Amino acid sequence: MSSSASSVVNGGVSFWYADDGLPVVREPLSGDASADVVIVGGGYTGLWTAYYLKKAAPFLRITVLEQKFCGYGASGRNGGWLYNGIAGRDRYAKLHGHEAAVRLQKAMNDTVAEVITVAGAEGIDADVHQGGVLEVATTPAQLARLRAFHEHELAYGEKDRELYGARETAERIRVADAVGSAWTPHGARLHPVKLVKGLAAVVEALGVTVHESTPVTEIRPKHAVTPYGTVRAPYVLRCTEGFTASLKGQKRTWLPMNSSMLVTEPLTEEQWAAIGWAGRETLGDMAHAYMYAQRTADGRIALGGRGVPYRFGSRTDNDGRTQPATVEALREILTRFFPSLAGVAVEHAWSGVLGVPRDWCATVTLDRSTGLGWAGGYVGSGVATANLAARTLRDLVQQDSGQGGRTGLTDLPWVNHKVRKWEPEPFRWLGVHGMYATYRAADERERLHPGTQSSRLARVADRVAGRH
Repeated sequence: MSSSASSVVNGGVSFWYADDGLPVVREPLSGDASADVVIVGGGYTGLWTAYYLKKAAPFLRITVLEQKFCGYGASGRNGGWLYNGIAGRDRYAKLHGHEAAVRLQKAMNDTVAEVITVAGAEGIDADVHQGGVLEVATTPAQLARLRAFHEHELAYGEKDRELYGARETAERIRVADAVGSAWTPHGARLHPVKLVKGLAAVVEALGVTVHESTPVTEIRPKHAVTPYGTVRAPYVLRCTEGFTASLKGQKRTWLPMNSSMLVTEPLTEEQWAAIGWAGRETLGDMAHAYMYAQRTADGRIALGGRGVPYRFGSRTDNDGRTQPATVEALREILTRFFPSLAGVAVEHAWSGVLGVPRDWCATVTLDRSTGLGWAGGYVGSGVATANLAARTLRDLVQQDSGQGGRTGLTDLPWVNHKVRKWEPEPFRWLGVHGMYATYRAADERERLHPGTQSSRLARVADRVAGRH
């Protein structure tokens, strides 16, 4: 029997927290304080930055300020895709040359291994399985995009990826109507909350001060302002991703884009035998309104995609609650991919926000004149990118403070990239909702009228998005 919408656990931050337990919240800031570095945001970016800075310079006094608890945002709600994608690579190739973008891609390839290695070395068991990333095509137009995508990735130096036909795809995973797929080894499945909880504990053990339940309302040079007091530091690093719009003066900096997920009940051995997926690859597709999925360590399918993509005025939800229509849309994707799972129960649904810059480019920056730094705008590829950003912020701070010089990371093309702001409302809301409605219409048109050409509607949506 499939679960009704009313029987699905909805919100509660995410399934990952339901599975691993909500944390005991650390003490809030108790008054004005000082530090050498203050980090705003206790997600992957903030925690990795604290980790690498403290490892490089143990004498640094580092304070992390988190509005709820570490991992409350995207770091505790994502799909558990540790992979080598980075938002904006093609634009960086146009701005800085192909070789600069190749260096950025190699850094991302290496970052997947870095996260796995450090998690292991620090004793963080995050259910990591490095099965790579498999992206499937289910229509002729998707197959044409898949082949073009595969060639594009080869051109950026990723020589160890593979292209499969329908039969080879089915040997890995039996997705209904799959006509081809592409696979890269630079990807792993993980449990997002186990990673963020473990990282927070490691950082605290290193001597980093972590204050939770401490919302930062304003960042200005050498100051992070909260209702409980102000932390003063030469360096203030903003690591707030989809929650950036809540800070004073940042309403139009990055758009908080909604992404939604569901997770099934554990599947039986017979159900897994029917599907395959023995390699536990992370799974995506080539639709314009794409999906992403993983096979969890306890034998479920966790699957996500865009629901209601954006809330008017850059608002964000509190507990991850998801509209019933979105839950049903994700269930429809699940059963379209795997018809044999039509009767499987959905146990949990949730949503979260990711940060989207106006030009869809992830960035890492340190303004040497003010000591203000930031990283983010990952557009949904943050599990790995946050680690690369953190190591880059470490190098930028060390360079600025005289502790180090230029490095291969500080010379990457996404460093100090400037992005224009999003349009004011209601244009922001109209644009984003129109864009995703158009992408969904393009996918439907390609399903109903098979052909190798991508729907022209998708190109219209790309132009609205500012992706090209």
